[in-house]
Amino acid sequence: MTTSLKGILCMCTGVLFLALGDAVSKWLGEVHSPLQIIFFRALVSLPLIALLAHFAGGLRKLRTRRPGVHLLRGLIYTATMVCFVWGLTLLPLAEATAIAFVAPLFVTLLSVPLLGERIEPPVLIASLVGFVGVLIIVRPDSDAFQLGALVLVGAALFYALMMITARRYGGREHLWAMLFYMTSVPLIVTGLTLPWVWQTPLPWHWLGFLASGVLGVGATAFITLAFRFAPAAIAAPFDYTAMLWAVLLGWWFWGELPDLWVWVGSALIMASGLAIAYHDRRTTLKRRPTA
Repeated sequence: MTTSLKGILCMCTGVLFLALGDAVSKWLGEVHSPLQIIFFRALVSLPLIALLAHFAGGLRKLRTRRPGVHLLRGLIYTATMVCFVWGLTLLPLAEATAIAFVAPLFVTLLSVPLLGERIEPPVLIASLVGFVGVLIIVRPDSDAFQLGALVLVGAALFYALMMITARRYGGREHLWAMLFYMTSVPLIVTGLTLPWVWQTPLPWHWLGFLASGVLGVGATAFITLAFRFAPAAIAAPFDYTAMLWAVLLGWWFWGELPDLWVWVGSALIMASGLAIAYHDRRTTLKRRPTA
């Protein structure tokens, strides 16, 4: 098996874990506050991240010289998760997943003012096409427009800010340190809110909380491996397999089926993402020195 194929399989597995985790969170959100769901997810995830860091080279990888950066990223991650889990409870799973795909487009546009990067015209056009896709899905001038759409766009924006900070500081910090502290902050923040949002879980809800945390860490691990085995331009497009899983899980558990406009908007978002990935790959190859 080639390394690129291993990367593709790891990406597809990680995306499946993400989709299953989203479905579990949506199910838990029928009873529990997003804050309680995020607390237990972080509570399960944190020791697993520490364990993975131990096997990846020792707990020394959790050392950091930038606690302020980790605090900022943790707060952004908390906002991301609150908006996303809340949005899952308000919209069908496939529609929520489609809107979340806009996050990389936000990363592209925000990299100009926040990182000083330059966007080439083809990338700008592709990004604008992606945002047209989002507008088609949320339809702000129609009766289909909901609070959930706004919340999920907010989640995508916060996630993009988190990726921007990772791009800026990720080269100076270990991956597992960034994950560990990023997960610690929402654990503390949501833990402080529990007295106001607590709902005693039923026995099978405890299994859901456990699964949510395990699936989240598993997704992170497999997606990280995917980018180690395969170039980003090869692995990243398989992130869109999440839409297939979201449609299947939404139909299976809630009888949800996306309407035509969700499919059209999703197609535009995916096409824009693939176009940007293709352009980045061509640019990288052109800059590579020849022998």
